[in-house]
Amino acid sequence: MSKSYCNEVSQFHLEGQFLNFVIKDGYKLKGLILATPEGECYVKLAKHLRAAFDLRLAPGTWLQVVGEKKHDIETGEIKLKAERVMAARVEAQTFSTISASRLELVPASSTDAKKKTAKATILICQKSDCMKRGGKEVCQAMEAALSENGLEEQVTIKGTGCMKNCKAGPNLVMPDKTRYSRISAAQVPTLMNKHFASTNPVS
Repeated sequence: MSKSYCNEVSQFHLEGQFLNFVIKDGYKLKGLILATPEGECYVKLAKHLRAAFDLRLAPGTWLQVVGEKKHDIETGEIKLKAERVMAARVEAQTFSTISASRLELVPASSTDAKKKTAKATILICQKSDCMKRGGKEVCQAMEAALSENGLEEQVTIKGTGCMKNCKAGPNLVMPDKTRYSRISAAQVPTLMNKHFASTNPVS
């Protein structure tokens, strides 16, 4: 019996709360973890969606996902693959399709639209090896530096799963995709100046 014959393929449509990204090899976006009424589930992203996501989506965001569901009759395993992802505007219970080029939440009002700016994201590994090597202190130093430089509205810090290269932790990736290893809390101010000096020029 062929593998394709064992699979039942159908369309799915679900709503859930975004929990985290699934990233392979420390930088390759593969899918999303969503919290649904039935529990947590993994949704693989189609290739065109992986290219569109820029990792700025905030945990807790409500999403509506449409795509293809494969049910393996022999094993009972179900795989979900997203073809479209939409952001839920919870207040009005309406949904707006996310453009293929950029992921943005629907503004609550026209006033919010004027203030809305895309946040840059700093990714920091949260796994035990990196935490034991000073990852927690680096996170705290990053948060302090953002506050001191008035960058809380422009930059966000996001914990991730393993980025590999564990023995060289803490590992982090800056918004421009530059990766750093063996970062200490003392190096954070220099790092922030290097990447965000133009964002927050000294008067």
